[in-house]
Amino acid sequence: MPDKDSSTPRVFLYRHGQTEWSKNGRYTGITELELTQDGVDQVNASGKMIVGSGKLIDPAKLAHVYISPRRRAMQTFEIAFSDADKQALNDAKKVSETDRLAEWDYGLYEGLLTKEIRALRKDHGLDTESEWDIWRDGCENGESAQQVTDRLDNLIQEIRTLHKDNMHGENPSDILLVAHGHLLRAFTKRWLGYPMEFPLSLMLDPGAVGVLSYQHHSIDEPAMLVGYGYPLQD
Repeated sequence: MPDKDSSTPRVFLYRHGQTEWSKNGRYTGITELELTQDGVDQVNASGKMIVGSGKLIDPAKLAHVYISPRRRAMQTFEIAFSDADKQALNDAKKVSETDRLAEWDYGLYEGLLTKEIRALRKDHGLDTESEWDIWRDGCENGESAQQVTDRLDNLIQEIRTLHKDNMHGENPSDILLVAHGHLLRAFTKRWLGYPMEFPLSLMLDPGAVGVLSYQHHSIDEPAMLVGYGYPLQD
């Protein structure tokens, strides 16, 4: 971050590593899947590069770690952090599972591909004027965009309560979210104040990390870091 913003609190978005269904493009909400070996390797690689003392995600600078209750997210946290750092964070009661970070409940679409979902919806007499868009239409027997909005807004309000008195680095205030592809992209939209249906195309690879923060040390100016400058290492 620029020097003038370097002490501003950040929110790190850590997507879980690859699973068989994420590899195949199948919508995975409540289904419990383990990471593939490639998924484990992805998290090992990102964890070694950016998690640890003096690195981008420095455990000493974390105010809290929020994790989806799904196994693949918990496994990602377990792999990315050293045993000592996990112990220190847990001892300080800085780690919690929360349903607010559970992946979108896909309802009837669980385990399906996008083309299969669109075919199913047409069989149900839906989408006669435009193709299915989860950000607008939600999921049959699952969550609507408004329901996902409500639970994410609740979490964002909690995070901003932690941040508001620490906008100039008064205390360690970074936040880590370990969760899922759709959910973390939805979180980004809501962090920036956009409705779910706003056409903001976002990508987040398995095992990858995104960064959100604020401009001008202002709690009223949430921002997305689309590029991050790293300090020179000796």
